[in-house]
Amino acid sequence: MKAVIAWWDLAESDQTPRTLREFLRDEAVERFSRWPGLRMKFWISDAGGGGWGAVFLWESEAAASRPLPTRAAELIGYPPTVVHRFHVEAATEGEHTIPDLTGLGLAFAR
Repeated sequence: MKAVIAWWDLAESDQTPRTLREFLRDEAVERFSRWPGLRMKFWISDAGGGGWGAVFLWESEAAASRPLPTRAAELIGYPPTVVHRFHVEAATEGEHTIPDLTGLGLAFAR
C-alpha cells in the first residue's frame, strides 16, 4: 500500500477552503469514489493558514502511480505546493459506528 499527501498553499490563489467545497460536493467526491485502486481519499484544509489538500491511500504502487485528474489544480491555478509519497507500514480500522464516510465533512455540512 502507498499513501500520498498533496498540499496547496493557497496564498497565490483566488480559491479558499470554503470556495473549494462546492468542487468537492459537485465533482470530486463522486469522481474519486469510482477511482480504481483507491482505498480511501480524504480532503483536508487549514482555513486559518490558507492551506488545502488531500490524503490518498492506495492499494498498490501501480494504483498510486496512475495520473490523476487535474481539476483541483485548474481551479487553484497551479499544481500542489508539496506532494509526499509514503510506504504504508501498517493499517487498521478502529471500532466505529459510521458505516460509510462518503458525504461527511465540511463540504456537505449545510
